[in-house]
Amino acid sequence: MLPVDKPAGPTSHDVVDAARRALGERRIGHTGTLDPFASGLLLLCVGKATRLAEYLTGLPKAYEAVARLGVRTDTDDLQGAVLAETEAWRSVQESDVLRAMEALRGPTAQVPPQYSAKKVHGVAMHRRARRGETVRLEPVRIVVHALELTEFSAPDVRFRVRCSSGTYVRALARDLGESLGAGAHLTMLRRTAVGPFGVERALSLDELTDPERVAEAWIDPLAALTHLPVVEVAAADARALTNGRPVRVAEPSPQGPAAAAHEKALVAVCDVQGGFLRPRKVFVHD
Repeated sequence: MLPVDKPAGPTSHDVVDAARRALGERRIGHTGTLDPFASGLLLLCVGKATRLAEYLTGLPKAYEAVARLGVRTDTDDLQGAVLAETEAWRSVQESDVLRAMEALRGPTAQVPPQYSAKKVHGVAMHRRARRGETVRLEPVRIVVHALELTEFSAPDVRFRVRCSSGTYVRALARDLGESLGAGAHLTMLRRTAVGPFGVERALSLDELTDPERVAEAWIDPLAALTHLPVVEVAAADARALTNGRPVRVAEPSPQGPAAAAHEKALVAVCDVQGGFLRPRKVFVHD
């Protein structure tokens, strides 16, 4: 896995294409899209590690962002058309912002933006919206683990957020503005972390062509799965798993997905059921 710091401007797919050219590897995917105007951490899964993406997309994510009060857009961000403007932000105090943020923390239901990748009857909402369609979207359960005001310089609200996968930060900005009676849209978004992985060690696009920097930045498959239980297996069991056979695991055993490892290397991602490791994704162990 390779952490890359996406600049504002390119799409996430543009970054994947750049990595494919620089690394000479066609099998590259990422674990969560960033909008073109956003910057920050993209976790690229390279080669056989593309099979790990499904275990990483659900990790919580952290962002730094800026919401501008007084302007609503159809995309809930600066890329959209302006729907309404108001001077109501002039009466908003920092204490008002703090109270509004308190209500957005924790488990909640969020209505996705009309312009989003969420699919309705198999068609992405952003495609429907560009056709002029408006669809009533059902709220989605999310968790805002942390929401911190870092600066209030009206009409701009700068904040940090750590949230569950599937949370739209621009929808948080929209809802914050609505609760303050002023409306709002997102003007800056930077992803600073995905699960335990921070943007600090990520490569710039230019560094993708530097073999030494790439070698320093690699995250090996086992380290990429630190959020899963890790079960150390003996050499014989490692061979059995790579051949697709389940092996018994000592009790008490974790339930659900787990990483089977031998000599600090990933052997397989397994389902743990009834005291057995049942391999789902096998990585040949040399």
